[in-house]
Amino acid sequence: MGRHGVIANRKAAQDSKRAQVFTKYSRAITVAAKAGGDPDYNMSLKNAIDKAKGINMPNDSIARAIKKGTGELAGETYESGSFEGYGAGGVAVIVDVLTDNRNRTTAAIKHAFDKYNGNLGVPGCVSYMFERKGIILIEKTDKVDEDALMEAALENGAEDMITHEEIFEVQTTTDTFHEVSEALKSAGYELLEADIEYVPSMEATPTNEHDIKNLRKMIDILEENDDVQKVYHNCAVDLEEEE
Repeated sequence: MGRHGVIANRKAAQDSKRAQVFTKYSRAITVAAKAGGDPDYNMSLKNAIDKAKGINMPNDSIARAIKKGTGELAGETYESGSFEGYGAGGVAVIVDVLTDNRNRTTAAIKHAFDKYNGNLGVPGCVSYMFERKGIILIEKTDKVDEDALMEAALENGAEDMITHEEIFEVQTTTDTFHEVSEALKSAGYELLEADIEYVPSMEATPTNEHDIKNLRKMIDILEENDDVQKVYHNCAVDLEEEE
């Protein structure tokens, strides 16, 4: 997702679509567990489990998803992938997916781009406008001292910390992500979300209200698709604002 507006509203959005988010996170756990069912030796699985626990996914659902991945339980076979293209107003969009039917997913994503005046492109057509970074979100509360958090993050290898209206955003490299997130948890900080994401290195600023409306609708449709894990974009306009 984009860094504007979405950050502060992400937790509420997850709560409002809990069942759908459970499905997405369950798939992520299953895919990660294919490399091993012990999170102590599988950092991708550990990260997926931590995210699932962050939205209060039941432990039995997590265990079932792991067993599907390790083959102890029968289940669908998912493959990961991504789609790139331009939304209305020339906004770059990357869609990460986990799917058991590539053709179905491709058709659905192409339909969303076409319907809302976007263009689905070829791999690499927009990813050069993004960087892969570890993103750790911590909610602003009276218990969190900004200076102390920044010191702890930087001492453990973080690149930067950005202060938003309701959220502290710690940025890391992909190599130091797990080290920093574990250090912050050990220091007593509650992580609202922690993941490796696409962060835009350049932004697009559509000025046409119709383009913004189409872009907002397209992203909403994509995020409602069970096959879609995350949607990233480089729009400088806050797409979370009410119309």
